[in-house]
Amino acid sequence: MNTLIILKNGRLIDPVNSVDAQVDVWIKDGCIAGPGDSIPVDALVYDLDGKWVVPGLIDMHVHLREPGQEYKETIESGTAAAAAGGFTAVACMPNTNPINDNASVTRFILEKAVGAAARVYPVGAISKGSNGSELAEYGEMKMAGVAALSDDGRPVVDSQLMRRAMEYASSHNLLVISHSEESSLSHNGSMNESVVSTRLGLKGIPNAAESIAVFRELALAELTGASVHIAHVSTGDSVDVIRFAKDRGVRVTAETSPHYFTLTDAAVEGYDTNAKMNPPLRSELDRQKIRLALQDGTLDAIATDHAPHSVLEKSVEFDHAANGIIGLETSLPLSLALVRDGLISAGRLVELMSVAPARILGVPGGSLAIGEVADITVIDPDRQFVYTEETIISKSRNSPFIGWKLQGRAVLTLVGGRITHNGL
Repeated sequence: MNTLIILKNGRLIDPVNSVDAQVDVWIKDGCIAGPGDSIPVDALVYDLDGKWVVPGLIDMHVHLREPGQEYKETIESGTAAAAAGGFTAVACMPNTNPINDNASVTRFILEKAVGAAARVYPVGAISKGSNGSELAEYGEMKMAGVAALSDDGRPVVDSQLMRRAMEYASSHNLLVISHSEESSLSHNGSMNESVVSTRLGLKGIPNAAESIAVFRELALAELTGASVHIAHVSTGDSVDVIRFAKDRGVRVTAETSPHYFTLTDAAVEGYDTNAKMNPPLRSELDRQKIRLALQDGTLDAIATDHAPHSVLEKSVEFDHAANGIIGLETSLPLSLALVRDGLISAGRLVELMSVAPARILGVPGGSLAIGEVADITVIDPDRQFVYTEETIISKSRNSPFIGWKLQGRAVLTLVGGRITHNGL
């Protein structure tokens, strides 16, 4: 294996270091190196012809399903899909079987991730079994390697328990990631509450089911002085609440997913279970507010909420279908549409998909300064392709974007200088 890799003639976009220019990037022994006077004959050289060279993308919200549901996804297949999508690192949610609510499960995940195509940062459960009744042991999980805490997939219903979780997590310098859902309003709902749900005869979930829960989390963060991260924001109402809290100095960050700024609840027409998720796809007004919140900084990050399911869970009646879609291989092209639309700059996209996730999780990444570990994504923003079932790398196929013609793709992914995806 060559120890020297040179990425020539690429557009280096590194917002942390205020770089957006054509710069050759040298990678030696897994780190960003200063350029030499001449190129050694044994160097591995890629002429990128203006393609973007950016800090490795980080997805702070994925479901890798292992342990317990390996028929949907494994750490190996999920990280391979991540690398193909341009991600050099992913944070995996704890709703595995068993739940990642203790050090032994955390260690299992990290052991399985050794040599994987992307770095894996386990997220531990807020409560034991994610059942919302008793806090998990944060100290032990922190020592084992968790990067954050969440009961994602389920809301923490008990406000006192969530308050204690924020206080306990702060003492261990761990971030709490909130699945914000008022379950009394969302119970048995299967899509957005709207004229579409009425026409289809499906029980709807109102925007308030999310925004009320977001407001509670922000009130608790203000009370405790703790940091909180709001996952998968889907509504304009939630955006308004988050913006107001930020203006008051509440320590809150928030993410949304590409499906929330690309699709609306109209995608459910025909009872397409690949458009069923929680929170659900919302209205066009919500979609536009999500887009603007990415532009103005109210929303800090783009995360996929990659949720693989087999046909066993999806090829059933809509009411009974599992929530969630895969997203690792479509996130980048869907997000690049924001740049093509003139809504955000290329640098802002890198902030949303690399810099901010690294900062929020407190993990390495987001910069390509000399001496940094060479986690790098090379993007061809003009490459077009059709997203088909046959080309999906994830073990699951539950995506509403199958058959779409997409533009923009990761063509080279390096983790610590190791090439984990090469589509040049």
